[in-house]
Amino acid sequence: MQKIWLKLQNGLIDYCGKKGFNKVALGLSGGMDSALVAALAADAVGPQNVYAFMMSTKYTSRLSKDLARQLSLILGINYEEFDIQKSVDEELALLNGYFPDGLNSVAEQNIQSRVRGNLLMGVSNNAGHLVLACGNRSEVSVGYCTLYGDTAGGLMPIGNIYKTEVFKLAKWRNGGGIVIPEEIINRVPSAELKYEQKDEDSLPPYDVLDPILIAYLDEKKIRDEIIAAGYPEDVVDFIIGLNAKAQFKLKQLPEMLPR
Repeated sequence: MQKIWLKLQNGLIDYCGKKGFNKVALGLSGGMDSALVAALAADAVGPQNVYAFMMSTKYTSRLSKDLARQLSLILGINYEEFDIQKSVDEELALLNGYFPDGLNSVAEQNIQSRVRGNLLMGVSNNAGHLVLACGNRSEVSVGYCTLYGDTAGGLMPIGNIYKTEVFKLAKWRNGGGIVIPEEIINRVPSAELKYEQKDEDSLPPYDVLDPILIAYLDEKKIRDEIIAAGYPEDVVDFIIGLNAKAQFKLKQLPEMLPR
């Protein structure tokens, strides 16, 4: 894990240096991915140069806010909270007025993510910060991300890191003392775009998803080879299908750091 961390850290330092950025901004959700990116950024460019924004809606839990604040205090980064529910409601009202039957659930959820992306890009335009998108390889590979929302930004530092590795990196980074609160590492992953939402409502558990993605994407194994290795046929087909549908998103993602 140390080798991966140092490569990401040095990669971020190098990227900011070559592109002329000395400050970075990101959305902080109280979840694992943004916490890891915040810690990585603090190590790379210094905590005083990291600007984190908690952009809450009615679905954002008190725990998420508490953990985002706690992480920011530990890291010593700049932290700000925005309540974006009014902006979300205004966009929903506009679109619901256009569609006689209103918006479907996914469209409603994605509005929240895009409002956040819009605000972060506004910060970037005005202050000159590099916006860091916080997606990981597991989620973006199957399209579990929102174009122009959580994918907004100039760089996706952990875009080549699988979710199971994200947890391992966080635990490794905590080896010399708590940097990322244990409650962030141990909580059930959720996008918090609707009540009681969990990642596993839409995806297989990450300890199932990641080995299949590694076999398919990295080892270039075909469907039948993956199934022959002992993975359920329906799960393999589901994941491969999601990856195929996500190709248009993958072509529009920010640049990623090599692992």
